[in-house]
Amino acid sequence: MVNRAPSRWLLLLLAVAGGLITDTAFPDRGWWGTVFVGVALLYYALVRDNAWFNALVGFVWGMAFFLPHIQWAQYATDTVPWVALSVLESSFVAVFGAAWTWARRIGAVRDHRAVQVVVFAVLFVAAEQARSQVPFGGFPWGRLAFSQVDSPLGRTAWLGGEVLVSLLVALTGALLAVGLVWARRLQVGATLTAGALGVALLVGSLLVPLDTRAESGRLAIGAVQGNVAEPGLGSFANRAEVLNNHIDGTVALLDDSLRGDLDVVLWPENGSDLDPQTTPDVAADIDAAAEAVGAPILVGAQEYPETGGRFNVALLWEPGTGVIDRYAKQHPAPFGEYMPMRDLLRVFSDQVDRVTIDMIAGEEVGIIDLPSERLGRTVPLGTVICFEVAYEELIYDAVDAGAEILVVPTNNASFGYSPESTQQLAMSRLRAITTGRATVQISTVGVSGIIAPNGALLQSTELFTADQLVASLPLRTSTTPATRLGAMPANVVLVAGILLVAGGVAAHVRTRRQGSTRRRPNGGR
Repeated sequence: MVNRAPSRWLLLLLAVAGGLITDTAFPDRGWWGTVFVGVALLYYALVRDNAWFNALVGFVWGMAFFLPHIQWAQYATDTVPWVALSVLESSFVAVFGAAWTWARRIGAVRDHRAVQVVVFAVLFVAAEQARSQVPFGGFPWGRLAFSQVDSPLGRTAWLGGEVLVSLLVALTGALLAVGLVWARRLQVGATLTAGALGVALLVGSLLVPLDTRAESGRLAIGAVQGNVAEPGLGSFANRAEVLNNHIDGTVALLDDSLRGDLDVVLWPENGSDLDPQTTPDVAADIDAAAEAVGAPILVGAQEYPETGGRFNVALLWEPGTGVIDRYAKQHPAPFGEYMPMRDLLRVFSDQVDRVTIDMIAGEEVGIIDLPSERLGRTVPLGTVICFEVAYEELIYDAVDAGAEILVVPTNNASFGYSPESTQQLAMSRLRAITTGRATVQISTVGVSGIIAPNGALLQSTELFTADQLVASLPLRTSTTPATRLGAMPANVVLVAGILLVAGGVAAHVRTRRQGSTRRRPNGGR
């Protein structure tokens, strides 16, 4: 009796369900276990041996996931850019669907279910990595790893970063899928084996050691969430309003600490809506706030060089002196901070002209050198601005350069009451685990958070409220296995993915040639 493949419509419905369910694993809901169900449904929906149809299945799963997952993009831009970005990201899942079809034509993959599970996971993560790098520097949002900061699997970021976490998530989801198939066929031994492996991955992850001890002293920080008058694109419409909010919040830190108690005060991205280096009254106000608390302030601002364009910068302002160090964002967000293909895209949406001045990429590693009189030395602050926290390689660069703590200044005002800020906070928590560094995400409007080196959220704020955070955070200098490996896991999965697809194509071609030879009379002579 020949087993018939499920109908195409049923498989497409399973893909829709899988994408929607996967999104529930991410903030705000954060039901991390549902990601395994979502991946399992994708695995099953790709059952047919047709690359074009499986590409469609992958695309449908991707759209069902990305449309709700990045709906916050609609708040900051418009419907067309939100949908276009969802289509672009879903296209990578479509490529994965086709690649999986080809790779399982390799004999060893076709004939062994255990090998299939591993290959599925490798190809899925290879597609994740590809979309995190291209086009325009990529868009890593929605990686499976970012759903797992509260899961045992999240701890494995200490070993291999986001690539390892995503691999284990995809592997667990695939195990769930094959386990259910075996259970339906009453193959008890195989079902129990799949279940045991999945449980072993989760339980085994709890054995990963996550150290939170201070290795080079502690840093007393104050972080100021100044808030804006109204959510949305008009948040910075009134001159110096946001600046004044953060100055007031800085002075309010004295309610919880004495002057000179803090080593540094952290402001968010765009904490000053005017550049203190070119605006004397702004410089005077910031300096007065720094003098009041007796600590330097890390100020988020914009620079406009004479050559054109603008830099998104974090400026370390020393009271009585001014700017003593600076970091410029290395990875401006395409379509949000600079506009590629502006003339072409204007045909589809006039939203391209919201970006009036394109942002320029900084060239220095994300390190701010903070002189600490109390510690008697300079403390390197690993600094990445806003969406840069999604790019693991920038974090690795900062740690390699000596970062003992991570700071993530961000501005979420444009995204309204959406999960964008909590999704970003999950990334910051994963970076803390990956690097073994205490981390501070400080936003103009929230959600801001103080994060321990093991990813635990110690303090957090609400959206669109003025608030301040004060903490004494451990400084750490040791490196984790993940930071020592750096980009190696990502490169390995990309190369493995390419080789698997090439091997599948070669196997298919070889099979067709053999079939053609067998059909020829007398060997084709």
